[in-house]
Amino acid sequence: MRRERAGVILFGASLDLTSSYRAGTRFGPQQIRAAGEGLEDYSLTLDRDVRQLKVVDRGDLELPPGDLQGSLARIEKEAAGVLEKGMACVVLGGEHLITLPLVQAALARYPSLVVLQIDAHADLAECYDGERLTHATVIRRVAELLGPGRLVQLGIRSATAEEVAFAREQTHLFSGPPPDVAQVVELLMGRPVYLTIDIDVVDPAFAPGVGNPEPGGWSSGELFQVLTRMADLDVVGMDLVEVCPPYDPAGITATLAAKVLRESLLTFFYPS
Repeated sequence: MRRERAGVILFGASLDLTSSYRAGTRFGPQQIRAAGEGLEDYSLTLDRDVRQLKVVDRGDLELPPGDLQGSLARIEKEAAGVLEKGMACVVLGGEHLITLPLVQAALARYPSLVVLQIDAHADLAECYDGERLTHATVIRRVAELLGPGRLVQLGIRSATAEEVAFAREQTHLFSGPPPDVAQVVELLMGRPVYLTIDIDVVDPAFAPGVGNPEPGGWSSGELFQVLTRMADLDVVGMDLVEVCPPYDPAGITATLAAKVLRESLLTFFYPS
């Protein structure tokens, strides 16, 4: 059962310090917003209008240049302030590492928190290039925070053997095509949920502008169907990450992300 929120605070977290292939996610939030200007406020699928939501966009956080730890602390502090007011926290990335401080803030507010990751990559590496804090290790750090069985991973189609071994012991891993959504909802129902969506879960044919494209992914329509079928989940916060505008010259990925944002707001935070 979803709880009512006092409203939604949205902000951008343009972190782009640990990208391993193609940099540029720091431009993601502004491009998602710009693409959203071309979309209707009304969702025909959901029969809901975003103008009926109380959404405050605080713009992008000012992150200390080149300071990873300082940036993560700034993101966590901002999210904690939002959640303490009973608001939902929605964040546009930026690289996927922003999920770690956001989950830390949500876990402090909601100790029984579970996390739903929708992503092409497992992001469960212990270290990457000798570093423990990167976009490739972020979900490993999240899993360690939560403990076994409190992380559900959907859409995964890229991982190492070591990551899969960890997932089999610690997470609920649904690889490949969209799973039986009813089974996923059953794992998460009745608990506060933090949702993280890496736009690269969608096939590069539909979302080419990402840092680490991985062929064989979901269609954009499949992503929307999965989100709609999860409407009863109690989502307390979410992020949408890894839009990389330098590799998205036609704005295809940013436009998709803008619609994912709209549909997510209307699915999880619409007043009942």
